[in-house]
Amino acid sequence: MYRKVRLACAEGMSQREAARHFNISRDSVAKMMVFSVPPGYRRKAAVKRPKLGAFTGIIDGWLEVDREVHRKQHHTAKRVFERLKAEHGFTGGYTIVKDYMRERERHGREMFVPLAHPPGHAQADFGEATVIIGGVEQKAHFFVMDLPHSDACYVRAYPAATAEAWVDGYVHAFAFFGKVPASILYDNDRCLVAKILPDGTRQRATLFSGFLSHYLFRDRYGRPGKGNDKGNAEGLVGLSRRNFMVPIPRFATWEAFNAYLEDQCRKRQADVLRGQSETIAERLARDMTAMVDLPAAPFDACDQTTGRVSSQSLVRYKTNDYSVPVAYGHRDVWVRGYVGAVVIGCGSEVIAKHPRCYDREDMVFDPIHYLPLIERKINALDQAAPLAEWDLPPEFATLRRLMEARMLKTGRREYVQVLRLLENFGIDDLHAAVKKALQLGAVGFDAVKHLVLCQVEKRPPKLDLDVYPYLPRAEVGTTSAAAYMCLMSGDLA
Repeated sequence: MYRKVRLACAEGMSQREAARHFNISRDSVAKMMVFSVPPGYRRKAAVKRPKLGAFTGIIDGWLEVDREVHRKQHHTAKRVFERLKAEHGFTGGYTIVKDYMRERERHGREMFVPLAHPPGHAQADFGEATVIIGGVEQKAHFFVMDLPHSDACYVRAYPAATAEAWVDGYVHAFAFFGKVPASILYDNDRCLVAKILPDGTRQRATLFSGFLSHYLFRDRYGRPGKGNDKGNAEGLVGLSRRNFMVPIPRFATWEAFNAYLEDQCRKRQADVLRGQSETIAERLARDMTAMVDLPAAPFDACDQTTGRVSSQSLVRYKTNDYSVPVAYGHRDVWVRGYVGAVVIGCGSEVIAKHPRCYDREDMVFDPIHYLPLIERKINALDQAAPLAEWDLPPEFATLRRLMEARMLKTGRREYVQVLRLLENFGIDDLHAAVKKALQLGAVGFDAVKHLVLCQVEKRPPKLDLDVYPYLPRAEVGTTSAAAYMCLMSGDLA
């Protein structure tokens, strides 16, 4: 319409005639002659809010106070409107209050500077997602490390975001890339930063400080509560959750899940991202050139502490109790907490190793640790908590029943002696020996021990009393017929 009217007037048609010909007002024709395209609505004066103007200072004061409280308890437009009416006699409408707050919020939003990312630097963070491991639905805390120059990434999942999980994630990420970044940027997580000092420097956590000393890279920190300082890592958390964990992952073990995540990170290196002409792998080559070599050995990613063995042969670590052999009762020990294991030692000797438990106030037993004590206190056999959930093959119960039927209390003690063979032999070898003993009818500790040795040494068993000279021999004499005749004749009396 603009083009037609302007063309007609340019060819000699008057504005009055053009208004009549195109059936529009003369004011519209005059505007079309000034503007070549529709100029749109243009406000000439600021919006006036006569009813709200006297109250804007009050609203601003409330919103300033909101900066010092939790964001979930900030004033909403509805709450501001209700307070103005109830406390200050406001007679205006809700819409002008809502529009004012929206405009104020828009003008107060933070602005950001686009950043350049030179090769060789990284960012790291932790995220959360729901997963199913071993048939149990639980929360996974996944570590992410991003190389902003190339957008290469590494993701690894853990049952909890502990200090040892942070360090273990770095160790695996460095092994994945084969190099160590020149610097890493992350937030002020308590697992890494024990305290932010008044001058802005960070007092690092003990484990993290040793980790930095081992790999010798520069640590950088974002501002507290400002996730945008490490925007690439924050974005990688969401990308990993949406692309690697939808639908909800189902894996038998954490190791299988992490193998899947590593495979996804490798596949992603073939992608060409928006605004780039090279693949991630091609740009990663420049990152690798600027990164430094790995040290000769990886860092031992574990939390270290000390403890003392209780009278029940337990050591407490992170609210949970772990068993040790009863021979170390009431002794001082050291504890190393790894992501998947708890290792306990005394002096230079490792005395126990358990799977890591992330529950609270739980007990983790190794039944073998208590067998020497149960052998001495045999009446505790049926009530021993460490043995309550010990899932042994059914042949062991049959062996115990036969031993007790033959030797009563001594039979129970011999059964515990059979179980103590697990201190030196594997469960599969002992199980095979027990089955063989039941087949041969050789129900006894010595027979089972002989059979398990034969099982390990791959030689046939020789269950002959001649090879056991320390066993008492029973001499059974042959009764003569004259003895019976003596009974018949009454000569015995």
